[in-house]
Amino acid sequence: MVLEGVALPAKKQELLDYARTQDAAAVSDLQALPDREYSSLDEVGEALAPVQPSRAQSLLEHPHEESGDPPGGGSYTDLHPEPGSLRPSIPPANPPQKTLEKQAETLKQQQKRRQERGVGE
Repeated sequence: MVLEGVALPAKKQELLDYARTQDAAAVSDLQALPDREYSSLDEVGEALAPVQPSRAQSLLEHPHEESGDPPGGGSYTDLHPEPGSLRPSIPPANPPQKTLEKQAETLKQQQKRRQERGVGE
C-alpha cells in the first residue's frame, strides 16, 4: 500500500503529501478521503472502500420474528429441565424402546461376525 510507513495519526493533507513521495498516481484515489485525522490505515481503507455496515442502518433494522419454538420447547430456557424426558410427539409406531432393541440386535450381529472372523481375540 502507498501509505505503508506513514506517521499516524495523520490528517488528510499529510496522507496526500506522503503518498506523493511514494506514488503520485495513487494521490487521486486519496483525494476522496473525508478531511479529518486518521489514526490507522484501517480507518483510511474504511473511508475509501467501506466494508462495515453503517451504524444508523443497523439500528433501523428490526429483528425477524422467530419461526417457532426452539428445539426442546420450554426446556430451552428452563434452568432445571428434567433430563431424559421424551417429546410428546414421538410416533407410536417408532417408540424409543424399539430403537434401542434394534441397536442391541445390530450390535450382537456385529460381535458374532467378528468372532466368526477371529477379529479382536
